[in-house]
This record gives sequence, C-alpha cells and structure tokens, in this order.
Amino acid sequence: MDATSLLIRFGLSPETLHGGELEVRSPIDGRTVAQLRPASHRETDAAIGRAHEAWLEWRTIPAPARGTLVRHYADALRRHKTALAELITLESGKIRQESLGEVQEMIDICDFAAGLSRQLHGLTIASERPGHRLQELWHPAGVVGVISAFNFPAAVWAWNAALAWVCGDTVIWKPSPRTPLTALACASLFNDACATHSQGCEGLLEVLIGGNEPARQLAADRRVAVLSATGSTAMGREIAPVVASRFGRSILELGGNNAAIVTPSADLDLTERAVLFAAAGTAGQRCTTLRRLIVHEHIHDTLLARLQAAWAQLRIGNPMEPDVLVGPLIEASAGEAMTAALAEAEAEGGRVFGGEAYPVPGLGSGCYRRPALVAMPAQTPVVMRETFAPILYVLRYRTLEDAIAMNNAVPQGLASAIFTRDLGEAEAFISASGSDCGIVNVNTGPSGAEIGGAFGGEKDTGGGREAGSDVWKTYMRRATCTINGSGSLPLAQGIRFGPAR
Repeated sequence: MDATSLLIRFGLSPETLHGGELEVRSPIDGRTVAQLRPASHRETDAAIGRAHEAWLEWRTIPAPARGTLVRHYADALRRHKTALAELITLESGKIRQESLGEVQEMIDICDFAAGLSRQLHGLTIASERPGHRLQELWHPAGVVGVISAFNFPAAVWAWNAALAWVCGDTVIWKPSPRTPLTALACASLFNDACATHSQGCEGLLEVLIGGNEPARQLAADRRVAVLSATGSTAMGREIAPVVASRFGRSILELGGNNAAIVTPSADLDLTERAVLFAAAGTAGQRCTTLRRLIVHEHIHDTLLARLQAAWAQLRIGNPMEPDVLVGPLIEASAGEAMTAALAEAEAEGGRVFGGEAYPVPGLGSGCYRRPALVAMPAQTPVVMRETFAPILYVLRYRTLEDAIAMNNAVPQGLASAIFTRDLGEAEAFISASGSDCGIVNVNTGPSGAEIGGAFGGEKDTGGGREAGSDVWKTYMRRATCTINGSGSLPLAQGIRFGPAR
C-alpha cells in the first residue's frame, strides 16, 4: 500500500502529501512518497501559543479525566494498529514485526498513563513545628516539546505525550523530517480520540513539520516548559545549552555505544539469539543496538564462529515481507558511514565479516547492507565511536574487571548487558562499581526495553529518562507547602525573632 492510500485511511487529504519542499522518501526503494511544506517561524510561534493557551485550561481538568482521553487514544491505536505499522515500515524501513511492536509500545504507554492519572500523588512530611504540616504537591509543568528521531517515529513520542497529557501538559511534536507522515497519522488518531472524549483538541497536540528550525525555536521559547529531544549527541549539544540558558528543563535521550559481556559460564544458545536481535534488529539503527561484544578469551573463537553462521542466515530485503529480518538503512549517507567505519576498523587491525552492499532486485535505490561482524584486537577509536549501522565489534577480555572497564570506557552510557550463569558476576555487573549505563541487563540483550521502567542513559547519552517508573515527575513542577493549623507561629530551627518580652 502506498502513502496516499494509507493516509486516506487516517482521514488525511491526499493534498497533504504535495506542494512543499520537504521531500519524504521511503528507504525501502528510495522513491519520493510526499513533499510537505515545513512550518514557518510564524506558524511555529502560533502553535506554541495555541499549546500554551490550551494548557491554561487543560491543567484544571481532573487528572483521571485526562487519563480517560489517553485511554481513548489507546483504543484508536488498537483499531488502527496494522495500518499504522504499515506506514511506519514504509517511512522508516523497519520490518513489519518491529513496526507492530512499536505501535503496541504506544498502546502500552497509554494504558500505563491512564492508570497513572489516578496516582499523581505527593508526600505528607512530618514538620518539626507544632501544629504544622509539610505537603508535597505536583502541578502541570506547561507546554512539552517533543523532538523525535526516525528510527522510532511514533513510540518514543508516545512515551512523552501520554505522560505529559495525564500530567496536565500540552504537547508540541517536531518529528524527524525523514518520518513526518507517521506523525500526521498519529495526530489524526488523536483527533478521533478527542471526538470520542468530547474534548476539544486544539492546542493539546500540535505537530510541526520541518528540519532544524522548528526544533531550535522550541528550544529557545520560554513558553515551552519541558523539551524532550531524542537523537544524536551532536543534536543534544546544540539543543541543551539553549534550553538551559532560559532555565528550561530538557529530557535528552541521545547516542548509545552499547556493550554485552559474555562470560565463560554463559548459555551460548541464549546468547547467540539475544545478540542476533540486539545487533541486527532495526538494521542496527536503534539507540540501544548492540555494538560491542566483549567475550572471554576462552570462548571468543567458539562464539565468533557461531555468530558468523547465524549472520549468514539473516534474510535481507523488503521489510514488508514477513520473513525478512533486516531492512534498509534510512538513506545512502548511512551506508557510506558504515563503509567508512569498516575501512577504519580494518586499518586498526580488525577482521571484517560481511558489511557489503546487498542490492535487492526491484527496490531501486534502497540502501541495503549485510550486517557486519568485526573481530577487533582492542577497543580502538572506531569502536569507541557510535556508527548508526549494523556493525558488531567483537573483543576479548581476561578478567571481569577488565570487561566492565571496557564496557564503561566509551563516552556514551545508555544500555549494557552481561550473559552469565554466575550469580556473583551478575551482581558485580549491576552494582555501583559495575556498568555505568542507565540500562543494565542480565541474560538478555541491551535492546527491547519495556515501558514500565525508566528509559535513558548517562554521560553522552544525555541523562534524560522517559517512559515508566517515576518519570512522570519530569513533566510536572513540585511545590512544597507548609500548612500552619495552629494559633501560634513557631519558626523553624528554633529561631526567635521579634522584640524581647
């Protein structure tokens, strides 16, 4: 199905796809599927204004009522799950199973947020003063800007939007210029949910199509209380100082250079399956993709041979086909970056298996590459740098301390894993002196996070957290209240102030 037919199913006019200078190409075959008009500076300013005005009313709606709207949105996503997944595949190139999983992730976070809407509670704190009580209140923060990346064109936005809405915030979404059609479809479904809920939608969700300019405008505008940005570390370095200069709040989910340690006691059958998905899934274009495999020297050659055999079985091709496991890279420049990284790895002593171009008949200029395994002599500069492509560097280690040090040596700190049947090794890895990442897994790969936990990482990954746990607090402002129910006025810390009596 083409983009026009899909968008008609979401109630969008075919005219939406034509007449602009922003060209949207499907990575499946490189063909142009839309030409959209980017938002101007004035249109972006107006969208922020509408979101701010809507927030002034939305913050007064009881949180459970806000949660009901989000539940209705989840119902709309359930009804259109297959069609939305097909659009995600068309626009991002990920395989159908992963696109279906992405929509399910949206449904899951909406269900989570709907339940959360009845649990936005603060603390009652004991006061040192007689007749006094301390209370912690949580109030809506304001307008939440969300900048999303191409590799998860809907789910990561939903992590932010669902929580923001139940917290009483309004949302402005600036999708990747590579995947704007998914955003338009999601917004159309949200409009359907608002109609079901009998809630006016204007300002609750604004979508800004475009490149860097709308993002920069969101970062600079004081009316945007929280800015959540997912993308490269370079993007975060540009956005974060702008938000910080106005004392705004940012949630940054940036690059990852994720590792897995394989110990001598590891179950190699389980390890092989986990590594295959973590390294080759989404054609290596996840922020949590496994990029470094740190293997004990006693099992290194055995595991490398097993992985080479597994890599050879990967079917590469049209991601719409059910038995394809690896689709295209997002664009030609990603393939060029992969080629350059593999050449650099060879120059640094690596042995490369795979990684070559893989032309798929009938799919035009789609950028298809065979996933690469690279046996490296050490953690060289190319290994320390994230390349957003299906490259897995395989390294040796002798002691667990050495392996953990290698895991932590890179600038990024997103996801990590250890494969072991030794309880002591597992506990060492997840301890304070173990992995320094925000995601620390045992006997499962670093990718495929569930929405119930907080998602994000440290160092060059940006320090932000999205999705579950108590992340909802990021979308609210905290007020600590002191309530004096007595007829006297004792001061804290026993201070006496006033004329002597």
